[in-house]
Amino acid sequence: MTASPTAAAEAWLAEFDRALQARDLDGALALFGEECYWRDFVSFTWNLKTLEGRDEIRSMLAGRLEDVKPSGWHLTEDASGDGDAVQAWAGFETGAARGWAHLRLRDGKCWTLLTTMQELKGFEEKKGPNREQGVAHEITRGRRSWLELKQEAEARLGYEEQPYCVIIGGGQGGIGLAARLRRLGVPTIVVEKNARPGDSWRNRYKSLHLHDPVWYDHLPYLKFPDDWPVFAAKDKIGDWLEQYTRIMELNYWSGTECTKASFDEAAGEWVVDVVRNGEPVTLRPRQLVFALGVSGYPNIPAFDGAASFLGQQHHSSRHPGGGDWTGKKAVVIGSNNSAHDICADLWEHGAEVTMVQRSSTHIARSESLMDLALGDLYSERALASGVTTEKADMLFASLPYRILPEAQIPVYRKMAEQDAEFYAQLKAAGFELDFGADGSGLFLKYLRRGSGYYIDVGASQLIIDGRVKLARGEVEKITGSAVVLEDGTELEADLIVYATGYGSMNSWLADLVSPEVADRVGKCWGYGSDTPKDPGPWEGELRNMWKPTNVENLWIHGGNLHQSRHYSLYLALQLKARMEGLDTPVYGLQPSHHPR
Repeated sequence: MTASPTAAAEAWLAEFDRALQARDLDGALALFGEECYWRDFVSFTWNLKTLEGRDEIRSMLAGRLEDVKPSGWHLTEDASGDGDAVQAWAGFETGAARGWAHLRLRDGKCWTLLTTMQELKGFEEKKGPNREQGVAHEITRGRRSWLELKQEAEARLGYEEQPYCVIIGGGQGGIGLAARLRRLGVPTIVVEKNARPGDSWRNRYKSLHLHDPVWYDHLPYLKFPDDWPVFAAKDKIGDWLEQYTRIMELNYWSGTECTKASFDEAAGEWVVDVVRNGEPVTLRPRQLVFALGVSGYPNIPAFDGAASFLGQQHHSSRHPGGGDWTGKKAVVIGSNNSAHDICADLWEHGAEVTMVQRSSTHIARSESLMDLALGDLYSERALASGVTTEKADMLFASLPYRILPEAQIPVYRKMAEQDAEFYAQLKAAGFELDFGADGSGLFLKYLRRGSGYYIDVGASQLIIDGRVKLARGEVEKITGSAVVLEDGTELEADLIVYATGYGSMNSWLADLVSPEVADRVGKCWGYGSDTPKDPGPWEGELRNMWKPTNVENLWIHGGNLHQSRHYSLYLALQLKARMEGLDTPVYGLQPSHHPR
């Protein structure tokens, strides 16, 4: 008789617990299938690391078991599955922390295991029954109010007292991480050059809305209200981020620009020069985090003749949106998210618009993406079935990148079938489509390249209908009044928008620290593949994101709202552990490669 999923998972965890506590590597490895993956977020490796196969798992356990001291593996709820396929949620402890795990069994053996650190023992967040009192119920003369104490602390930090951590970049990534660090008692300053929190959203083109649905986009601790729109407008998001910094009581230095950073080896701290509202200030944190999104500087191709253009030209990051473009001709170079949005915005405001598509693009209809790709994790139906945001984040992370494509390919194959007429119409309009090099669709393109796709929220229909014209090919040159393609096609223009993406985020390091430090860190984002378009050594995790880099005390944080929320937990715990002087030996530090 086949054991129930719960019984099978309990038996596996009990034997795994026994083997690890006994330091029985052979016994532990016998519990893993021939094909197996262990993805660890900080709990065993003080790193974000994927181990592939028994040999890699053996090496990690041999090097880490004595320090980690794992124990207490147990189910946190009944397991699920049918036949020989079982999924289970588990809790466990290490010497330093408490963890949460997700397990998949095939024929009684582990296929995938995700282990995550959730809190450090002795350094837990003061929440729930452990929350602070907030007031001393004792009347004394000269008592200071909460506001007075807050203002005094803010006035000291960065001047009389130095922060332990400085975060450069005050968008959603920077403030989400700062919120976690504050709850852990890590003195932190967020440096943001814009005048107000949320300006990185407010300053974008007028029509910008989130392309991801609301259930996917919550910030740490503070979820959007349940009447929040599925796709929020940029200014609404900007206002939310501004209020978040206040509610979470962050030390947020707006109107502040970092001009230089260097590491003082003798003192073991960073020297970070900033200009705050016109005043030079030098900060000396132990840890420095760059939280500047997923990209570097705007990528503006150097087309011949661009300086001779008589109209307006700017990168998509500078496009304000709105205005009256009646009777004007606009050429948008690019075919990704921002290109589509800007084409739609210009068409709405009267322009005659042409999109220049230089390479194939993946298009996913928003409705189909929400239903087929995200619906089981981030939706009302997911919530109704008990999949919380925290569980959804774990499930999303539970499939290692090596096998994620095979899980995604059926989703996008179904999308292609379901939306066949839509795709046929786009092809008939001359649009060059793809579903990724291996058919795995949008999310894998995002992980590998950070570009190459559009989530359709209406602009595709403009192309299908011919309301936005389409030209394909590379740009040869720009004249005083036109964009000229390699085949000789001339596109008359009063406005040129370069929706040509961004360089590597590594470029921020080169300019603010040094080219040598940027090269030591190596490429950020992407995880390597065997395809010519994305060469490089295989990395089981995104390069340099949310984990130790090859430069001590230097970290990279970013990603979309979902990634910023989820991975900020693990980065915050790594920083807290270092502040408290815990031993944090990093297993499997990645080599530097593909600098800038």
